[in-house]
Amino acid sequence: MTIGDVLGLLRTEFPDITISKIRFLETEGLVEPERTPAGYRKFGPADVERLRFVLTAQRDHYMPLRAIRQHLEARDRGEAVPPLGARSDGPPRGPRTLVAAGADAPDPAVRLTRRQLLDGAGIGEDLLGDLEEYGLVRRNGGHYDGEALAVARAAAALGEHGFEVRHLRAAKAAADRQAGLIEQMVAPQLRRRSPGAHEQAAETARDIAALSVRLHAALLSAGLRESLDP
Repeated sequence: MTIGDVLGLLRTEFPDITISKIRFLETEGLVEPERTPAGYRKFGPADVERLRFVLTAQRDHYMPLRAIRQHLEARDRGEAVPPLGARSDGPPRGPRTLVAAGADAPDPAVRLTRRQLLDGAGIGEDLLGDLEEYGLVRRNGGHYDGEALAVARAAAALGEHGFEVRHLRAAKAAADRQAGLIEQMVAPQLRRRSPGAHEQAAETARDIAALSVRLHAALLSAGLRESLDP
């Protein structure tokens, strides 16, 4: 199987999986596909199952890559290893969906260390450093939130299409302008002293933001249709 075939097999179960993520896991030594004489990757069923294990451990049990690697190495040696999520001092833990929760609906309440962000987004230090340098990702009180994870994942996926972080500055600038406009629109609500005024303003801001995203998607689709359709 090619890396594209593997992507197709796993994408239904793991919608966030990308070719760059598979390559990253290979770089980390978690999967080692064969290579053809021409240098192309050649995956087998065992490689797919290994990737499925790694992705499940990250998504459902929030295991760092170091722990996943140790688990796989022990299993490769034929040692008895506990099931995912099990603890030696108590019953098995339930799935942890902290990283998964930050994918399509980023949760600002999520708190991630730098290592957790790197593992959750499947990126390296260089890309995260660039995202921070250009202001697309930043720490919040020493940690990263779910929005930082969503940005990092999106940047990694766009990187597969040739986008560099510097190309994303326009998106950041547009988002900042839109946020400023929304803040102006809800400012009168924020100035009210009635109970629940702040919550109402926040809800209004979220509604406007959702509509703005829909408008942007429609305009982008129309613009591409005009330039790409015959």
